[in-house]
Amino acid sequence: MPRPICVRFDTGALAHNLQVVRAAAPGTRVWAVVKANAYGHGLLRAAHALRAADGFALLDLDEAARLREAGFAHPILLLEGFFETADLETVDALHATPVVHHLAQVEMLERAALRRPLDVYLKINTGMNRLGFTGAAVRLAHERLKRLKQVKSVTLMTHFADADGPGGVADQMAAFAAVAGDLPGARSLANSAALLRYRETHGDWVRPGIALYGASPFPERGAADLGLRPAMTLTSEIIAVQTLAAGEGIGYGWRYRAARDMRIGVVACGYADGYPRHAPPDNALGAPVLVDGVPTRSVGRVAMDMLYVDLTALPGARVGSRVVLWGDGLPADDVAAACGTVSYEMFCALAARVPASEATA
Repeated sequence: MPRPICVRFDTGALAHNLQVVRAAAPGTRVWAVVKANAYGHGLLRAAHALRAADGFALLDLDEAARLREAGFAHPILLLEGFFETADLETVDALHATPVVHHLAQVEMLERAALRRPLDVYLKINTGMNRLGFTGAAVRLAHERLKRLKQVKSVTLMTHFADADGPGGVADQMAAFAAVAGDLPGARSLANSAALLRYRETHGDWVRPGIALYGASPFPERGAADLGLRPAMTLTSEIIAVQTLAAGEGIGYGWRYRAARDMRIGVVACGYADGYPRHAPPDNALGAPVLVDGVPTRSVGRVAMDMLYVDLTALPGARVGSRVVLWGDGLPADDVAAACGTVSYEMFCALAARVPASEATA
């Protein structure tokens, strides 16, 4: 028998979440962001479920090639563009749309011999200070791109640093308007947080990522409140039960010691499966877990292949009891918050060794 750990992907939830995005940003086109193996959900699995999107946004040329080989004719946006002139031959062959965020990429385009002109996205740095042109360099890059026979159209884009937080988008929207307000071309501004919170960011194309996978971009608002459904549920089972006397420890370093007599369940899931190793080992709250549908908490330090949960208040729990680590019935955002991380990281960290299944309802 294989280990009882399993991840279930709900492709119906992916399709549902895309509908939520469309309802929140009516009249705009949607780039479904499927980078990083679709946030750990599987590139082709997610693409099939999100086929109703207007295009797919990702990073790697090999991922773009996989979509084309699988028969997807959708527009493909390369969020970091290309990295050397030779890449443009592949970009051209894949009919992909590269983001141009640096002068060196403009120069590569000027040297490239393409079979057809490319649609490109011009990245504007409005305060994220990661990628993109600033100030007068925006207009200079725009003018050079518009003059090129290698370029068919130029869409203007930016990325928000704090659409999910107190900073909001006002300053970045003002910065965008100051350098690009009168430039021609479509606009693509909004990530998940912006499109759900700020209508003024919608533009022509939105770029949802985490919302499609059923997690919330907001620390203070849950996914269910936004109408989103989890697309990934990680489950396992209790494989052993230990009884601790008051004062006894469990796990490496005995970072957790029982304050009273306790029953502890050992779960077949550890950091090698993608569970956060930094789940609080000695915090009275632990990380939330469901055992046979009943909420409890983790205790002790997460090991490579196992973690521990408190069964003291669950007398019926035993070897074989079902454990939900995150997903259906237990929001990944709640687990992430307890572990001092974000659901994005947990999804992407899911290990290839975890067996997968699919649900469509």
